[in-house]
Amino acid sequence: MAVSDVHVGYPDNRRIVEAIEPTSPDDWLILAGDVAELAADITAIWRLFAERFAKVIWVPGNHELWTAKQETLRLRGQERYEYLVETARGLGVVTPEDPFPVWTGDGGPAAIAPLFVPYDYTFRPGGVDSKAEALAIARETGVVCTDEWLLHPDPFPTIDAWSRARVTLTEKRLAALDPAVPTVLVNHWPLVRQPTDILRYPIFALWCGTTATADWHRRFRATAAVYGHLHIPRTTWYDDVRFEEVSMGYPRERVAWEAYGRPFAGPRQILPHVPEPARSSSPGGSPAGGRAARPVGRG
Repeated sequence: MAVSDVHVGYPDNRRIVEAIEPTSPDDWLILAGDVAELAADITAIWRLFAERFAKVIWVPGNHELWTAKQETLRLRGQERYEYLVETARGLGVVTPEDPFPVWTGDGGPAAIAPLFVPYDYTFRPGGVDSKAEALAIARETGVVCTDEWLLHPDPFPTIDAWSRARVTLTEKRLAALDPAVPTVLVNHWPLVRQPTDILRYPIFALWCGTTATADWHRRFRATAAVYGHLHIPRTTWYDDVRFEEVSMGYPRERVAWEAYGRPFAGPRQILPHVPEPARSSSPGGSPAGGRAARPVGRG
């Protein structure tokens, strides 16, 4: 099972999240980023699910990496990430720094690969050749991710430099996997650009991934790719590989999805794959674009 973007800083979200239970003692749960902004809240959710599920697997989203004003833990960048990794390990939660566990239940075997590969501003509009030009366009349109103020890449000079380092490290780890075993690739940000095509404000794609991972679902034998970040929960297929956006989203977004007959129904089952009934397309202008619906400071 997998879910992302639960944002338990919202009381309504926390109430729903705390009610999530496994359907069997053998269930695994993937948390695909953006559990919360505060380390204490993140740890509380890890502890809760580690007690309920046979295995919990976590990847960081941008919100976990923020050093928010109200955060008592003042670590930044790599130090904050390493702190979260060690805390998760202490609770038995699998992180992107641990050996990839192999699911052997129904739909397996599959190596579940939690990844931490952020963005590098390469999801740029057509005809825009540089990061600087793309960011200038974003500022002119008033659509700038809150990461620009709260996500510090220390000791890397920029988030794109950190992303390039993570691409190199992660690529080596994936290449070392047994080629006979399929994978489930889990990253907070989508590994391909196509899911961002329906954003209400296309410029927000700058903060949504990197073109360096565009072929990973093919190269590394993915039976499924799990991601969040966009707050556009849906199943899509690229190169015959299933991509699952598993966001819970903010309370206002869930209300909008419910109006279109798509209420949040809990974590999505990843393995074994059970096709969903045919649904109407994403509601135009609401959650399908809501990830960047507010001007400057959207996170």
